[in-house]
Amino acid sequence: MITQKEVENIISTVGHPAINYSLVKLGMVSNILLLGKKVIVEFAFPFPNIPIADTLINSIEKPIKDLDLSFEHTVRTMDEEEKSKFLQLETEAWKG
Repeated sequence: MITQKEVENIISTVGHPAINYSLVKLGMVSNILLLGKKVIVEFAFPFPNIPIADTLINSIEKPIKDLDLSFEHTVRTMDEEEKSKFLQLETEAWKG
């Protein structure tokens, strides 16, 4: 049986497609919870309706489903402090 820590470790390796950091380091993924065979993840985006939201969600969902676990998520907008940190990290590690 997979553990909470193993799920967290797997999710922490998923990178942002345009920034050289993981979604966890960027503060975009948090509150990872393993309940039996279900993983619940909270996504925090810097702005509402970001165009790559589905891509980011799917990038976390795939490795979870590959473990034969179900996946649920919630989405919220970052607060000003979280957004400031995200934008700083984005500037440091932008791939483009």
